[in-house]
Amino acid sequence: MADTLREILTDFDNKKYATDAGTKMHKKMRFVNMLDADDEVVRQIKSRPELAMFFVPNAMTEVPIAANINGNFLSRRIDRMVIDDDKKMIYIMDYKTDVDKGAFHQKYVAQVNEYISIVRKIYPKYTVVGYILWLHDWTLEKL
Repeated sequence: MADTLREILTDFDNKKYATDAGTKMHKKMRFVNMLDADDEVVRQIKSRPELAMFFVPNAMTEVPIAANINGNFLSRRIDRMVIDDDKKMIYIMDYKTDVDKGAFHQKYVAQVNEYISIVRKIYPKYTVVGYILWLHDWTLEKL
């Protein structure tokens, strides 16, 4: 019993640490100031040209969206979204802090695809493209 209880508590502690770390990183990403040259997050973003389009002045963070999809009302929040009215394009990004990209990959892809469906309903004349930004290694995955 002691081993089982220890395993349960360790698992709980690991999940709590991961949740707390993810919450902290999401908050930091919401308030990124690209002029802060001393910030490690800003250095990571600036060193990856593929991320530039998400950190422009008109980029929106924590964007609430909602729509009826397949008879179900869905309300979600997008981590980062950029609307390019000239090109009729919308780019959405979801942050993930997992180190193991494969562990919940299908779930995360489904989540971003759900965001895409909702945004397409709101902006029917726009092309919507979704991305996952893996914050542990700063790789951008286009879906």
